[in-house]
Amino acid sequence: MPLLDQTVGRTALTLPGATRVFHAHHIDFCCGGRVTLREAAKRAGLHPDRLIAELEALPANASEEHDWSAASNDELIDHILTRYHDVHRQQLPELTRMARRVEQVHGDRDACPRGLADLLAGIHQEMESHMQKEEQILFPMLRRGQGAQAQGPITVMRHEHDDHGASLEHLMVLTDDIHPPRGACTTWRALYAGLREFREDLMQHIHLENNLLFERAG
Repeated sequence: MPLLDQTVGRTALTLPGATRVFHAHHIDFCCGGRVTLREAAKRAGLHPDRLIAELEALPANASEEHDWSAASNDELIDHILTRYHDVHRQQLPELTRMARRVEQVHGDRDACPRGLADLLAGIHQEMESHMQKEEQILFPMLRRGQGAQAQGPITVMRHEHDDHGASLEHLMVLTDDIHPPRGACTTWRALYAGLREFREDLMQHIHLENNLLFERAG
């Protein structure tokens, strides 16, 4: 199959460093992982040949991310729980606190991300509910090999992943693509550094579930 006809999600799984290229061009490889590279390039306003050239130029050791495609469901779920669920629960309260501080101190500046703290608090609430459903219902089913019976919960989780993706898009709009303005204070810069880390973590988290764990259960 020509690379352009391969899905974004499959490329992210099989080509080391591909997610770095996708991040650079704002190509959604988690919620939008089922579209082809050709379609993803079109949506990003990028010539398909340029995208393919950048992907083919990646060195074999371009990614430090472990290849989870050969891992068992138990290993993959354990990784998701410790690397993403636990980490998101640490990230979001502190990001919300910093966002409120920035809004309180710099609310009169045009570049201030007004509404960001409320957005993050909402994301935290939605993600906590989402993660609990995975931990208490879906993941135990997948550990027991009940993928066929889990299609209903998986559909719900995919829909909620789409909601998370929409929240990330809103976050990018509020923060000028997470670029702090000139003269931003230390807290503002630390907030945006944390937001970049959170965004990349959440996209990788959703990618592993949508494009690997859930696909196996089909």
